[in-house]
Amino acid sequence: MQINGILIEDNFAEAFQMYATRIIITAHNPHWAMVAAQTMTGFATSIIACGCEAGIERILSPEETPDRRAGIAVLLFARTRNNLLKQLQNRVGQCVLTCPTTACFAGMESDDPAPLGKALRYFGDGWQISKVLNGKRYWRIPVMEGEFLCEESTGIVKAIGGGNFFVLGKDVISVLTACEAAISAMRQVPEVIMPFPAGIVRAGSKVGSRYAGMIASTNHAYCPTLKTQVDTALTDETNAVMEIVIDGLTFEAIAHAMRVGILAACELGKIQRISAGNYGGKLGKSLFYLHQVLACFNPHSISSDE
Repeated sequence: MQINGILIEDNFAEAFQMYATRIIITAHNPHWAMVAAQTMTGFATSIIACGCEAGIERILSPEETPDRRAGIAVLLFARTRNNLLKQLQNRVGQCVLTCPTTACFAGMESDDPAPLGKALRYFGDGWQISKVLNGKRYWRIPVMEGEFLCEESTGIVKAIGGGNFFVLGKDVISVLTACEAAISAMRQVPEVIMPFPAGIVRAGSKVGSRYAGMIASTNHAYCPTLKTQVDTALTDETNAVMEIVIDGLTFEAIAHAMRVGILAACELGKIQRISAGNYGGKLGKSLFYLHQVLACFNPHSISSDE
């Protein structure tokens, strides 16, 4: 398969099950809503070392938020439910509660609740109060600026992490430019995040290492400086590779984001090929076949091996 003269390898991305939640952060203006969201999602690129993967899903208009203020939808993903609960509580408590003018609300509903205000209320040291409106409980926690309003809980759902594709080219600038175009297009897709810096990974990893205690290490087959020393996946003309990783609430959302991103990356015509990271079934059961993802998009025609 080729798109705009760019080879699409007959390969698949191997992803795995995660647990996810969404929260809505609001503030008195867009600047402070974004500050809280960016602070909360800092150091959340990879579960390899960060505890969770998190990112901004989208910016919300005042008409879309519970308190009719500027808002941000944030998604968090973790491998276990307990890790997700810990990361959610710590990040909201340290990064949202502390940020001027913010409030925090549930971003999804499910039969599996994750505490928000229910856990953070104790910061009020007994001065916190609650109120039930339209069947939902909210906590008002006194702070030096006034009050921090926080909904009691949000929902947890099973999700997928690790959808990905590789962009390969002759030099760093052409690959980076293609990846930037891909991310710009993918940010319009709901229910997904690209958790790495600005959505792009320069240091893709493989499972395992020659060193004890390392669960992941550099993906040497795609490192251009090692082409003459290892069993490389690169041609002589390929001197740069970057990866885009996608976490999503559903298989279909990730497949859609991959398709949109790959098409955008290929549109400029300056890269050589598109590939994906798979680990021979060692990592996860959700497989995203590039040729299927890029077929005329129909969520019902794309299947997962999970």
